[in-house]
Amino acid sequence: MYDVAVVGARCAGSPTAMLLARKGYRVLLVDRAEFPSDTISTHFIHAPGVARLERWGLLDEVVASGCPSVPSYRIDFGPFALKGSPVPIDGVATAYAPRRAVLDKILVDAAVRAGAELREGFSAHEICFEDDRAAGLRGRTRNGTSVTEQTRLVVGADGLHSPIARMVGAPIVREKPAVACAYYTYWSGVSVDGVELYPRDGRLTVAFPTNNDLVCTFMAWPREEFHAVRSDTEGQYMRTLELIPGIGERIRAGKRAERFLGSGDLPNFFRKAQGAGWALVGDAGCHKDPNGAHGISDAFRDAELLAEAVDSGLSGRQPLEKALAEYEERRYESSLPAFELNFQLATLKPPPPELQALFGALRGNQPETDRLIGALTGTVPIPEFFSPGNIERILGAAS
Repeated sequence: MYDVAVVGARCAGSPTAMLLARKGYRVLLVDRAEFPSDTISTHFIHAPGVARLERWGLLDEVVASGCPSVPSYRIDFGPFALKGSPVPIDGVATAYAPRRAVLDKILVDAAVRAGAELREGFSAHEICFEDDRAAGLRGRTRNGTSVTEQTRLVVGADGLHSPIARMVGAPIVREKPAVACAYYTYWSGVSVDGVELYPRDGRLTVAFPTNNDLVCTFMAWPREEFHAVRSDTEGQYMRTLELIPGIGERIRAGKRAERFLGSGDLPNFFRKAQGAGWALVGDAGCHKDPNGAHGISDAFRDAELLAEAVDSGLSGRQPLEKALAEYEERRYESSLPAFELNFQLATLKPPPPELQALFGALRGNQPETDRLIGALTGTVPIPEFFSPGNIERILGAAS
């Protein structure tokens, strides 16, 4: 019998399994995929996520993969640009954007080294219940053999369309509509200055470096344009680059190295994150539009929160149900401000006049520019930076 069965071994599931295995629990980690393998992802890790990789002893492996650091953010509004680095968190202010085949393999291997049992090519298709409580997992191995395992807790880390969430009937408790579609690809022979962001009315273009000396470009359009973008992705890409001559010229001078990947299925929701014998982590429990690239950093945070709660419950320090309920509350409180701001930005509408005034007032104010970038990336509390008093102070200093 396992203490915990984690379904999904990518950036939410493997850290959860690793942290629990490090605490001495018997953990089963399963995934339909085999590793290394890629998956659709912005694959950007802001400073809070990088700080966790460092704390877990895994950052050196990311660096050794040849993934360059991203020390600065440049937000180009057209008439002017703001550039800076986020206020550090736990001494870290740098971002990284490793390819998912690289990152997920590092995370899976770390879980195995910690003592988790990994089953690749394993498809979980049923949760076993006892007295309305999840008590086991049934699935098939890569060769089609049916297997049933007993466990004290089932964790769904199986993504946006989580089968585990469906099996346990986890309802959506907060939701906003999908408002954007996005595609990304990779280029060789292109240079970038840290991560470059180009918000325009109805468009967002982001460029950042990744493994193998490639630059990833991410573009977003309003969701109602999805069919037009999907039918002519390259043409839409090149027409959007005409709106931003600087990066556009650099990209056109390079060579596209891979195909376009993207989706119009970008919902924004919180699911109920726990119940009798089960819990959800990562995109299975909370999904946001990818424009802010919060997914991996938030998955790392929630993996820590869930591992702490599971340890508290299984060790007997408090009832497991109470510990999981506290995990859900902490996840919600930690995620909500970024969830709301991220949705506002995902609409791709021009900022309201008060925000335009704020961005203009930040020109030449490097400390507050760094705090803005910190608020956007998770090192500065969003309510703190965007409080009326702080905005009034910034505007006053610029007058």
